Amino acid sequence: MTLAALLMGLAVAAGAFGAHALRARLGEEMLATWQTAVQYHAWHAIGLALVGLLSIHAPERVGLALAAWLFLAGIIIFSGSLYTLALTGNRAWGAATPVGGVAFLLGWIAFAWGAAR
Repeated sequence: MTLAALLMGLAVAAGAFGAHALRARLGEEMLATWQTAVQYHAWHAIGLALVGLLSIHAPERVGLALAAWLFLAGIIIFSGSLYTLALTGNRAWGAATPVGGVAFLLGWIAFAWGAAR
């Protein structure tokens, strides 16, 4: 739960940074890339909080712990690669983005597995 709260705070800060500090420095395409990173970052920080809440009541469910790790990996890889792409303009960072997307998808599957057991 603590990590989820910190990640959500970071998502809010990244959104504000994009809206205020980057608006004058980045083109529309890179601002949209930044916004996508912020959205997925925030959604999965909320997902991590939900996993944390359910884990309080069912700490033995392995799927929940797996979901938490996958959400964290997705935020780092998916959103991190998009943040870096937007800031640097180096499109090579986009190659990592699908790996983070797969982590998000697997995280939701693990969450469903953990919640259903």
